[in-house]
Amino acid sequence: MKVALVTGAASGIGQALAVAYAQAGVAVVGGYFPGDPHDPQATAHAVEAVGGQCLMQPVNVTSAEEVEAFAQVALGRFGRLDYAVANAGLLRAAPLTEMRDEQWHEMLDVDLTGVMRTFRAAARHMADGGAMVAVSSIAGGVYGWENHVHYAAAKAGVPGLCRAVAMELAPRNIRCNAVIPGLIETPQSLDAVNSLGPQGLREAAAGIPLKRVGRPDEIARLIRFLTSDDASYITGQAIVADGGLTVRWPG
Repeated sequence: MKVALVTGAASGIGQALAVAYAQAGVAVVGGYFPGDPHDPQATAHAVEAVGGQCLMQPVNVTSAEEVEAFAQVALGRFGRLDYAVANAGLLRAAPLTEMRDEQWHEMLDVDLTGVMRTFRAAARHMADGGAMVAVSSIAGGVYGWENHVHYAAAKAGVPGLCRAVAMELAPRNIRCNAVIPGLIETPQSLDAVNSLGPQGLREAAAGIPLKRVGRPDEIARLIRFLTSDDASYITGQAIVADGGLTVRWPG
């Protein structure tokens, strides 16, 4: 049985991924931030409902020690680690002229350095032939986003980090890729203060060729594919999943 480490697993894409892995017979060690309002056991119950195994663990990805201990949980519980998915993320709106250095550093510490910490800990324990995926965003990964320069900068850095990790771990046949989701209906995007909110998502859907925003399970299945043997020759790539938004004809 393969074992996956997934951060940000209490809701949204992370929760959907835990279920998708369970459906493929992959055990999950899911990380959640203790201050997250979402119940981590909802993920565990969803995984158990499809016959899978999921161990939810608190982890703050800004702490190297906590991330290392998180990776060790997979070894202690299941005896191996095959996949690592860096999905934990922070989203806060802040105009550039009002942004404090602390806001900038906090965002990068979670959304970019947190990815590095997750991959670093996983690489120390992952079996050769494993796979890693980090979740970027269309904001920063492709487009800019006003009032979110810190978020866009962090998410823009994720594909570059993944390319470098892919090259460094290739001798061990460990692959690393980034996923760039478009507009996906998650608790994060439904936050009308820091993101688009329900009304904003509905309005944005009109500009997407498929005429809808995406679902967490659609991104989850892409991540599951990228870590599977079906993607054995794909590494160092940044895959956009956005319903055609970034390739549409202007106007």
